[in-house]
Amino acid sequence: MVGRASTPGRRGRPRQAEVARLAGVSQTTVSLVLGGNKQGIALHEDTRARVLAAARELGYVPDPAARRMARARNNLLGVFSFTATFPVDVEHSYYPILVGVEREAVARGYDLVLFTGSSSGPAQTVAPGALQRVRMADGCLFLGRHIPEGELRRLVDDNFPAVHIGRRDELEGLAWVGVDYVSASAEVVRHLAGLGHRRIVLVRESDDAPASADRERGFRMALAELGGPNGAAVVRTARPGADITPAWVRARVAEGVTAFVAEETDTGAAWRQLLAAVNGAGLDVPGEVSLALLGSPPADLAGRPQPTGFDVPRAELGSAAVRMATALLAGEEAAEPLVACTFRPGRTAGPAPGRP
Repeated sequence: MVGRASTPGRRGRPRQAEVARLAGVSQTTVSLVLGGNKQGIALHEDTRARVLAAARELGYVPDPAARRMARARNNLLGVFSFTATFPVDVEHSYYPILVGVEREAVARGYDLVLFTGSSSGPAQTVAPGALQRVRMADGCLFLGRHIPEGELRRLVDDNFPAVHIGRRDELEGLAWVGVDYVSASAEVVRHLAGLGHRRIVLVRESDDAPASADRERGFRMALAELGGPNGAAVVRTARPGADITPAWVRARVAEGVTAFVAEETDTGAAWRQLLAAVNGAGLDVPGEVSLALLGSPPADLAGRPQPTGFDVPRAELGSAAVRMATALLAGEEAAEPLVACTFRPGRTAGPAPGRP
């Protein structure tokens, strides 16, 4: 739990009156700002910013019981994306998730509010207080590989119904719906093993996103079943186009590697690097080396041979997130099973060289 700022001579939860004094505004203004200004009263942006800054400084958290009485009657469900541009393009990997969100929200009688707080800056950038705007909705779904933990923690600590689409164990109290990447990744490796591959390398991005960790866990689990070496079987790319090169691929093949696996991410960086390196090395796929993708390829690479791997049922993931959020709003126990992926045979994996 985050620490709370304190005011000399005061004990217990900070009050709106203290926020008002620190911000130099009336308590009514504080109530409007922190309540999401559902009345639509015109407020100067500087005033709003001062109130939010004062609330953060004091560690103000609205009374949960009072908030429950004030909300949950709008039938509005928010969707907030931690990406540079809100993913509404049909080719964006998040688009099917939004389709599932909309479908389930309509079925449950909720309207959607799309928040684009990070659309004006680079990915992972969220302006201070941007997440506070989601309070105008009854609850909110969050999308994104990277999240501002501090901003999201304030909502969670306030018992605001927040659901992250994707596993997020690191933030205690945050509800999430996820994908069974562990089982799906292991299935891909077992498929390669059935084709005779024993030396397999995973290429992944350099961060520690839970989805990446789950894919690596499944990869290593299946690799361990083969009884072969796996200590150096995972390579993290930190510099697009620089870490995975044709020379690097040729060197691994010379060492006996017969298959490469890459993770899917928002950018598809690992898969792009691997494809470019294999092509640059002049290797035939799948004749000389096999490739697999733990997920679906970026839309702009859809014209390439379909990669062996798995597909994520993103629409079902979006629907599961809405079910989770509405259960939280109803005060019910919320639990959704991990969404299972579908294996995709593809055309980039074949028998290991030397095996018929």
